[in-house]
Amino acid sequence: MDRAQKAESIETLKGVFADAGAVVVTHNLGLTVAEMEDLRGRLRKEGGAFKVVKNRLALKALEAEEGSDYHGLFKGPVGIAYASDPVTAAKVSSEFAKGNDKFVILGGFMGETVVDAKGVDTLAKLPSLDQIRAQLLGLLNAPATKIAGVVQAPAAQLARVFNAYATKDAA
Repeated sequence: MDRAQKAESIETLKGVFADAGAVVVTHNLGLTVAEMEDLRGRLRKEGGAFKVVKNRLALKALEAEEGSDYHGLFKGPVGIAYASDPVTAAKVSSEFAKGNDKFVILGGFMGETVVDAKGVDTLAKLPSLDQIRAQLLGLLNAPATKIAGVVQAPAAQLARVFNAYATKDAA
């Protein structure tokens, strides 16, 4: 890889790190091509991606100083899983790691915050952004539905009373 390709890779990684809600750093040594394609397919379906990266280029893209927390993550053959939703990459990676012993989650980062493997596991247990939005809309719609039911109740009761009088007089 010549200098121009390295510079291009660094710029690409900078864009990935800037756009990603969270990045999960993994060891993937020993996975077959089919297993890697399975992981990539799962991430792609959820709006994420997986990429094998060179450690030095990733650290340069992060502009990580020597001895920073990032240096602990980027050792050995690593790959990164990322998505715009902070929870997606962690969920898919954790789920995939449960079924594959050769796939090990080292940790991850969200912006400037670096987390270990336990932090990624905790992040994977959170609801996704779409699930949170749906719950919020449900909470907002529930009071309006209840108010509409309460407002309609007296009118319905009056209609039943009038119907009862009408049927009583008809009989």
